[in-house]
Amino acid sequence: MITFFFIIIYLGPMVLMTIVMCVQIKCFHEIITIGYNVYHSYDLPWFRTLSWYFLLCVNYFFYGETVTDYFFTLVQREEPLRILSKYHRFISFALYLTGFCMFVLSLVKKHYRLQFYMFGWTHVTLLIIVTQSHLIIHNLFEGMIWFIVPISCVICNDIMAYMFGFFFGRTPLIKLSPKKTWEGFIGGFFSTVLFGLLLSYVMSGYRCFTCPVEFNNDTNSFTVDCEPSELFQLQEYNIPVVLQSVVGWKTVRMYPFQIHSIALSTFASLIGPFGGFFASGFKRAFKIKDFANTIPGHGGIMDRFDCQYLMATFVNVYIASFIRGPNPSKLIQQFLTLRPDQQLHIFNTLKAHLVDRGILGSLEDA
Repeated sequence: MITFFFIIIYLGPMVLMTIVMCVQIKCFHEIITIGYNVYHSYDLPWFRTLSWYFLLCVNYFFYGETVTDYFFTLVQREEPLRILSKYHRFISFALYLTGFCMFVLSLVKKHYRLQFYMFGWTHVTLLIIVTQSHLIIHNLFEGMIWFIVPISCVICNDIMAYMFGFFFGRTPLIKLSPKKTWEGFIGGFFSTVLFGLLLSYVMSGYRCFTCPVEFNNDTNSFTVDCEPSELFQLQEYNIPVVLQSVVGWKTVRMYPFQIHSIALSTFASLIGPFGGFFASGFKRAFKIKDFANTIPGHGGIMDRFDCQYLMATFVNVYIASFIRGPNPSKLIQQFLTLRPDQQLHIFNTLKAHLVDRGILGSLEDA
C-alpha cells in the first residue's frame, strides 16, 4: 500500500485527483451497502438507483465549482464550459430536484419509514464522503505538499501508535477501541511531530510539491511550476534561551512551512484518531467487523480512510484561515469577464482610491 502511494504521487496531481474520486466512490458504496443490509431495503423501488444518482448530482456540483474556481481561463475559452459554468448552480439544483421528485414518486405505502431512513442515510453519507473528498481536491490544488504531508502524518501516527502500544502499552485509552493505549497515543504524537518536521523539510525544497496546480494556456496543460512562496524559503529563527544550552545552537534555519507542519501533525495525532474511534463506534452500532473486505486482512477502503477525511477538513480550514490570502490573478480573471461599463466603473473607483491614498500620484511622479 505504501509503494502504491509513492507511485501515484510520482504520476502527478491529476492522477491523484482521479484516485481520490475512485476512493470516494468506493467508500460511498461500502457505507450504502451497509445501509441496505441493516434495513433490508433491497426491495425498495428505485432506491439503489437514486442513491447513485444523488452521488452524481453532488459530485457534479462540487467538482464544477472546483473547475470554475481553479481553471477559470480554460472555462472561459471553451464555449460549452462557459455556458455550464454560468448556469452551474441552477443545473445542479435542477438535477437534485429531479432526484427529490423521483424519491417522492417512489414512496410505497407500507415502506414510508424505511424509505425515509434510507433517504437520510444516503444524504449523511454524501455529507461525510463527498464533502471531505472535495476538500482533499482543494488541498491538492494548493500544492501537493498540502496533500502528502497531512496524509503521511496520519499514516505515521497510526503506525507509531501501534508500535508504542505493542511494546509499551498498559493503560487503555478508550472503550470503543480496547487495543488503543495511552502509551501508544502519546508515543504516536511525538513520533508524528518529528516525522512531520523532517518530511516537510525534504519536500519544501521541491517546486513540484510546493507549487499550486495551474492551467497553462500556452501549452494547454496543467503545470506545477512557480516561484516558491515565503513558506518554502529557508529562514533563520532564534532558538529560545532555555533551549540554547541544551542543543548548543543560537539560531536554526528552517522552512516556515515546517512550523505549520507542527500544527498539521499535532492534529493528526491528537484529533485525527477520533475519526477512527467514530468509525469503530459506527461498526459496533451495526454489529459489523469491517466496512467491507476490499483489502484482504485490512477490511474495506473506508477502514483505511476513516481518519483521513477528518484530517482533510482540518487542512482545508487551516489553509483558509492562516495561509490563503486574496488571489490577484483570480480577481483579474473575473474583472475581464465583466461588461465594459462595469470594468470602467471599477477602474475609476480603484483609481480614485489610489489617488486618495497618495499611491497613484507617487507612481506617476516616478
